[in-house]
Amino acid sequence: MADLHPVKAPLERAYLAVDLGAASGRVMLGRLSEDALELEELHRFAQPVAFEGGHERWMLDRLLTEVMNGLHAVGQQQLVDPAEIRSVGVDGWGVDYGLLDDWETLIENPVCYRDPRTDGMLEALLSKLPAQQIYARTGIQFMPINTSVQILAQIAAGEWPTQAKRLLMIPDLIHRHLSGVSTGEVTNASTTQLLHAGTREWDAQMLRAVGVAPEIMPSLVQPGTRLGCLLPEYRASTGLNRLEVVVPATHDTASAVAGTPLSPGWAFLSSGTWSLLGIETSDPVFGDEAQCRNLTNEAGVYGTNRLLKNVMGLWMLESCRRIWESEGIGLSHKELLGGLQSAVIGDVHIDVDDMRFLNPKNMVREISSYLVERGQAIPSSPVGFARVILESLALRCAQALDDLMTITSQKVRGIHVIGGGSRNNFLNQALASATGLAVRAGPVEATTIGNIMVQAIADDALEHHSAARTFVANTSTVRVFQPRDADRWARARKLFRITPT
Repeated sequence: MADLHPVKAPLERAYLAVDLGAASGRVMLGRLSEDALELEELHRFAQPVAFEGGHERWMLDRLLTEVMNGLHAVGQQQLVDPAEIRSVGVDGWGVDYGLLDDWETLIENPVCYRDPRTDGMLEALLSKLPAQQIYARTGIQFMPINTSVQILAQIAAGEWPTQAKRLLMIPDLIHRHLSGVSTGEVTNASTTQLLHAGTREWDAQMLRAVGVAPEIMPSLVQPGTRLGCLLPEYRASTGLNRLEVVVPATHDTASAVAGTPLSPGWAFLSSGTWSLLGIETSDPVFGDEAQCRNLTNEAGVYGTNRLLKNVMGLWMLESCRRIWESEGIGLSHKELLGGLQSAVIGDVHIDVDDMRFLNPKNMVREISSYLVERGQAIPSSPVGFARVILESLALRCAQALDDLMTITSQKVRGIHVIGGGSRNNFLNQALASATGLAVRAGPVEATTIGNIMVQAIADDALEHHSAARTFVANTSTVRVFQPRDADRWARARKLFRITPT
């Protein structure tokens, strides 16, 4: 029976969540009471990226400044007494890393995963170890953005610093800045393709293959680990005198899934820049079939495994919007999405996971070329392009879900959509119709919620993860979408045949 009163602490408790996305970051305040989690955005900032030293890089000093601006905003906005905030935790994207020297000083700004330095380097990794062996050890899908490939590219270019003594992922770098403690949180570490999926420890053979010593990797910690108090100089400047640094699931998708009121038998879809579709399993899922379908096993909270497929997401549509704006066609999200139902596109669909769509100079032109090459009609308006993209995303997710069910022999009962894309009612409806399953949408802020839930469990305000999910289910609003237009979508699925990648 579900716990009707999952919050153990009778008084309000407050936590801070730093949520870093590839485009922007936020510092969020969460106030937890017996019957609600109230979220307030304290500070939002554009992710500082610049071209430096021949590469696209994250400007870490500026990022740290923005995080500290968010901590200072607690006192400035007077929403809560800074001295009463219990802890702070950071989540963000995976795969990118920074290198520290003997004094634990950052040697250079981390290179962004979108940088082309990894072009052609996936083949270099496969020349070190066979693909089957890599997958059997790590359970991670093969992508050129993986940390393993980035390290190989850096070494091959002669750009690996000789003074490098420690490698930390981006959220771990922020935690070190706040607490002075260097650790590697396991959910983000699992995205590197350097972690053994069975033991959840660094894999010595993978590290040798990419050319780094095991000693450079940090000690691994689990979500909920308490790193200690905020450094004294920051306590003095912010007034956050009692603030602890508590490690959440630092991979943003892991935090999002942790914050989802996921029902048994349901899949999750973290919908945003990427579409991350998966199911929770007790153990990693290996084998030739899983490898053939390029499924990935990433660590979840409290010993769970997230078996998922990375599918292109709404970044594709945003890329088109930028092109239209540069051409003087300014369309708001509301205007673009409002006309979707009336846009006639016929049976026009694209493979959203084709590598040509990963980072083209002109997404609209790339989609048009793809359609011409296949004898399909080019949409006559931006709204038509948007409908093609969104319906193609839904069809690709439906195919990925088929892969997940085939590999696990599980019957998925429905899909729970979270993240910014859960606001997109057209995409949610298309997903329900393409899969023939019910879709629940929300909460939008699942990543922040999951971050704060892990902190609250560490703080003994919530008893365990099941209690946290019960709490989120009791206090969140979700929208439900049922399948429609069965004949049209059955025809679309038949036409949409993509080789597993």
